Amino acid sequence: MRFSPHTAEDRAAMLKVIGAERVDDLFADIPRSVRLNRPLNLPAGLPEMEVRRLLTSLAQRNADGDQMVSFLGGGAYDRYIPSVIGEMLRRSEFYTSYTPYQAEISQGTLQVIFEFQSLIAILTGMDLAQASLYDGATAVAEGAMLAYGHTGRRRVVVARSVDPQYRAVLRTYAEGHDLEVVEAPLRDGRADPDEVRRLAENAACVIVQHPNFLGLLEEPEALCEAAHAAGALYIAVQDPISLAVLRPPGEYGADVAVGEGQPLGIPVSFGGPYLGYMGVKQDYLRRIPGRIVGETTDHDGRKGYVLTFQTREQHIRRERATSNICTNQGLMALAATIYVSLMGPRGMRQAAALSIEGAHQLADALEGSGFRRAFAGPFGSELALRSPVDANALGATLRRSGILGPLDLARLYPELEGHILLSVTERRTPEEIDRLVKALREVAA
Repeated sequence: MRFSPHTAEDRAAMLKVIGAERVDDLFADIPRSVRLNRPLNLPAGLPEMEVRRLLTSLAQRNADGDQMVSFLGGGAYDRYIPSVIGEMLRRSEFYTSYTPYQAEISQGTLQVIFEFQSLIAILTGMDLAQASLYDGATAVAEGAMLAYGHTGRRRVVVARSVDPQYRAVLRTYAEGHDLEVVEAPLRDGRADPDEVRRLAENAACVIVQHPNFLGLLEEPEALCEAAHAAGALYIAVQDPISLAVLRPPGEYGADVAVGEGQPLGIPVSFGGPYLGYMGVKQDYLRRIPGRIVGETTDHDGRKGYVLTFQTREQHIRRERATSNICTNQGLMALAATIYVSLMGPRGMRQAAALSIEGAHQLADALEGSGFRRAFAGPFGSELALRSPVDANALGATLRRSGILGPLDLARLYPELEGHILLSVTERRTPEEIDRLVKALREVAA
């Protein structure tokens, strides 16, 4: 009881009120075998100055992306974030309601969501976009639920090259709806259109990531055609930065476009909070999860914004709801909206091009080093390699050199034992890439 602020008299009074004799009686339902039968192993208290000194020393053992050179990727990326984003996030115009339950008093929030929807629709080439989702994983799963609701089919086909965490969340969603999730096998690291065509029979949708989790470019046109030939919807998963240089999903016939918005001005932040996006064809407007904000005018002719579509169960009858997803990621959507507005088409194309060029520079520089490309197909800004050394040992060695990476692919793909993934963003300079190459060559030697 030395860590409790209550006196013995306080505790006795509280126990009397609830009808217990001892504090131990409160834990009677917990089996003795799992109870802690010794005092807590905590140190003695310290003065405030010493506590601050201790916590500061512990915090300094962590290194962030500004102190280390990051070549980690696999779904979260160390990209350039303009400093103005942080300043604009704190402006009072956006400090209205956290979530727009009462549209008329949340004009700042609603305008941001409207702009976010518009930008996502432009980026993806889709007819419309909704107000955002929790992250890329929930966006993928919600896309599958949309396809199930539209087609009534209970099979979901997902390429094995889709982010493993996305596939895991998809399976969790599917279990609650009694859906069958089938993984399309890979051929040289990419989805095989012939296999997709075979598996898509009686499927609600086909889900493909492009570029895929292994960094390779898929064949989205052929895969989309294979899905549609079987009567399935095609769900395109795409990094939003890649949309600045690759053909957008709406142009090759995708029905739904989803992805992770973290690269759009949102820090890695130990894994979140992040931002999911979803764009759809007009045909699926009434199947989308969440909400849509629309632009209108009031009785004086002034422009205003309102919630025009709300399909979550908190707003309408549960049996008519398309999803029970609670809300949109308002603050993260604001950050992404500012980022896209600031960077513009030219800035985003430059960020994408620098990333791709850097990854190809890395691949060329590693020729003959013992680190060999794992797959022969065209790739973007991430590079899968066969490693001549253990991935964990390699990572520890690189960290001592101030470099973060690589990602051990065997953790996520057991069949890829001895394979690693390296990611290059626009923040990585040619000198940093050379530094990584030198370190890898020394390890291989």
